[in-house]
Amino acid sequence: MAVTVSLVALFGLALFFLLRSGSLTPAAAFTAVMFGFFLASTGAADPVNHLTTAVINALPDL
Repeated sequence: MAVTVSLVALFGLALFFLLRSGSLTPAAAFTAVMFGFFLASTGAADPVNHLTTAVINALPDL
Protein backbone atom coordinates (compact mmCIF):
# COMPACT_ATOMS: atom_id res chain seq x y z
CA MET A 1 0.00 0.00 0.00
CA ALA A 2 2.81 2.42 0.83
CA VAL A 3 4.41 1.85 -2.56
CA THR A 4 1.11 2.53 -4.33
CA VAL A 5 0.59 5.80 -2.45
CA SER A 6 4.16 6.82 -3.27
CA LEU A 7 3.59 6.08 -6.94
CA VAL A 8 0.36 8.07 -6.91
CA ALA A 9 2.23 11.02 -5.43
CA LEU A 10 5.08 10.65 -7.93
CA PHE A 11 2.83 10.37 -11.00
CA GLY A 12 0.54 13.12 -9.70
CA LEU A 13 3.46 15.49 -9.25
CA ALA A 14 4.89 14.63 -12.66
CA LEU A 15 1.48 15.10 -14.28
CA PHE A 16 1.02 18.45 -12.55
CA PHE A 17 4.31 19.75 -13.96
CA LEU A 18 3.70 18.31 -17.42
CA LEU A 19 0.28 19.93 -17.66
CA ARG A 20 1.56 23.17 -16.15
CA SER A 21 4.33 23.40 -18.74
CA GLY A 22 1.89 22.75 -21.58
CA SER A 23 3.76 19.65 -22.62
CA LEU A 24 1.05 17.50 -24.19
CA THR A 25 3.14 14.62 -25.41
CA PRO A 26 2.75 10.85 -25.33
CA ALA A 27 4.79 10.92 -22.11
CA ALA A 28 2.16 13.17 -20.51
CA ALA A 29 -0.60 10.80 -21.64
CA PHE A 30 1.29 7.82 -20.20
CA THR A 31 1.80 9.69 -16.93
CA ALA A 32 -1.93 10.50 -16.75
CA VAL A 33 -2.88 6.87 -17.38
CA MET A 34 -0.45 5.57 -14.78
CA PHE A 35 -1.64 8.19 -12.25
CA GLY A 36 -5.23 7.06 -12.76
CA PHE A 37 -4.30 3.40 -12.58
CA PHE A 38 -2.45 3.73 -9.29
CA LEU A 39 -5.02 6.14 -7.85
CA ALA A 40 -7.75 3.57 -8.49
CA SER A 41 -5.90 0.99 -6.40
CA THR A 42 -5.59 3.22 -3.31
CA GLY A 43 -8.07 4.13 -0.63
CA ALA A 44 -8.76 7.35 -2.53
CA ALA A 45 -10.70 5.48 -5.21
CA ASP A 46 -14.03 5.49 -3.33
CA PRO A 47 -14.00 9.22 -2.46
CA VAL A 48 -13.03 10.08 -6.05
CA ASN A 49 -15.90 7.95 -7.36
CA HIS A 50 -18.35 9.54 -4.92
CA LEU A 51 -17.16 13.04 -5.83
CA THR A 52 -17.51 12.31 -9.54
CA THR A 53 -21.01 10.94 -9.04
CA ALA A 54 -22.00 13.97 -6.96
CA VAL A 55 -20.72 16.40 -9.57
CA ILE A 56 -22.50 14.59 -12.39
CA ASN A 57 -25.75 14.49 -10.40
CA ALA A 58 -25.43 18.20 -9.58
CA LEU A 59 -25.23 19.19 -13.25
CA PRO A 60 -28.54 20.16 -14.76
CA ASP A 61 -30.02 17.82 -17.31
CA LEU A 62 -29.20 19.00 -20.78
